[in-house]
Amino acid sequence: MTTAPDGTRHAGLSDPTRTGNVPKASPGTRTYVLLGADGRPHSSPVAGEWGGHRGARIYGRLDCPTALRALARGGYARHRVFFADEATAIAAGFRPCGACCPDRYRRWRTARENGAPWTP
Repeated sequence: MTTAPDGTRHAGLSDPTRTGNVPKASPGTRTYVLLGADGRPHSSPVAGEWGGHRGARIYGRLDCPTALRALARGGYARHRVFFADEATAIAAGFRPCGACCPDRYRRWRTARENGAPWTP
């Protein structure tokens, strides 16, 4: 959770103001910054169901042990992004995490090796 200069609190991007034109919430309203299918951030009154790493373009469960260890070490939080659902993460070009979504990751890898599109 981060606090923007206007005092609103945001979950998602470590600095919601650095991404450009993310709509501002009214004071006292909790909003979450999620990535859309186009990969651009937007405000949402509902928290995301999936997390991801912007640089590696990997998405996974919010309780992923690998992501939680990386967050505990520091440095990972500024690359953390959130998605409303799995379909949005895929549409934004992210792949499944091999640690917390091993079945999805294997299907994604097989589809990629065969040059086929992947769907969960």
